[in-house]
Amino acid sequence: MSHHIQHEGIIDSIDGRHIRVRVLQVSACATCKIAKRCTASDTKEKLIDVYANADDYEVGQTVTVSTSASVAQKALLLGFGIPLFILMGVLVSCLLTGCDEETSGLIALVSLVPYYMMLWLLRSRIAKSVAFNIEK
Repeated sequence: MSHHIQHEGIIDSIDGRHIRVRVLQVSACATCKIAKRCTASDTKEKLIDVYANADDYEVGQTVTVSTSASVAQKALLLGFGIPLFILMGVLVSCLLTGCDEETSGLIALVSLVPYYMMLWLLRSRIAKSVAFNIEK
């Protein structure tokens, strides 16, 4: 198992120490011969923010961005794992206290709003611990 996640991309913009890299995310079957006729194939462009010494780079340069597997796991936990537990916990609690299913579902969905607001407020702090690097 690899301990690093790497993507090749092109530098889209540079603003001080903020470097924005455009990465083409390709699904496993996007290179298949019949991918144009198949709905399973998928490619997406992603913009990755990297904070590094911008003097070494220029717009249009091809670079490799990477992060550790533990950082990727932390990002998945923050974005999907914790919200799932909040959603399920509130849903089950509401159902056990006698709320009907529609009300329980609505309350469970609304319960995610404070969590995502907290993530948004702490985004700069989270960005320091969940970050990409440009490999040389």
